[in-house]
Amino acid sequence: MTDLLWYQYALIGLIFAWSGFVRTSLGFGGAVLALPFLLLVVNEPLVFLPIIAIHLLIFSSWIAWRGHRQVQQAGTGSTSPESNIDWGYLSKALKIMIIPKLIGVVGLLTLPANVMTSIIFGIVIIYAIGYVLNKPFKSKNKYVDYVLLALGGYVSGTSLIGAPLIVAVFATHVAKEQLRDTLFVLWFILVVIKMVSFLIAGVDLQLIHQLWLLPCAFIGHLLGEKAHRYMLKADTGLFFRVLGAVLIVVSVVGLIHPPA
Repeated sequence: MTDLLWYQYALIGLIFAWSGFVRTSLGFGGAVLALPFLLLVVNEPLVFLPIIAIHLLIFSSWIAWRGHRQVQQAGTGSTSPESNIDWGYLSKALKIMIIPKLIGVVGLLTLPANVMTSIIFGIVIIYAIGYVLNKPFKSKNKYVDYVLLALGGYVSGTSLIGAPLIVAVFATHVAKEQLRDTLFVLWFILVVIKMVSFLIAGVDLQLIHQLWLLPCAFIGHLLGEKAHRYMLKADTGLFFRVLGAVLIVVSVVGLIHPPA
């Protein structure tokens, strides 16, 4: 990101603040909602993907750890879950996703990227409409969820846009109080695998630009924390309507301007 104009740097900083807000408030969407706009500034995905990945590693581990501390401080008399993370479902989902994830990382593509992206976002829109109407889709066949998680793992291996599909499944199985932190642990594991592939391929991690983009993301993170607390206090219907609306936005943006 050298030789850019001042307003391009300003736009990149604002987009990363937006990414931090979305990531922290909902637990997903930071990459998918930021990448299309970042590519309008500099159309080089590999410039931004390592930055987004490192931000996700930092904030996901921090938020999950803080959630764990809050549960400990609440004590046994609290009505909150015993853990801020649904380790049971996380373990189950990882067993389904890990092989497709590795296949995606090594680039063994079975379908063209644009076709795969269109299929993924199309399925997500179907899920999201159900949430907006307060009638979330719930598969009566567990194998349907297995297929969706496998596709999400595969796409997250080829890029960083598998989150919407994964969230659509997790939201039906994980309590809303645990959903965000459970997703952050999942993202941490998946992004570590992705970062290993970046290192092996010799991709520039843009460490210098982390010095000024990390504070931008942190500002968005602080605003996202407030938004997340508000949504947790709201009724469950509102929570899922917000979730569904964001999924629709993510999917539409992805279909119109799919990130590489």
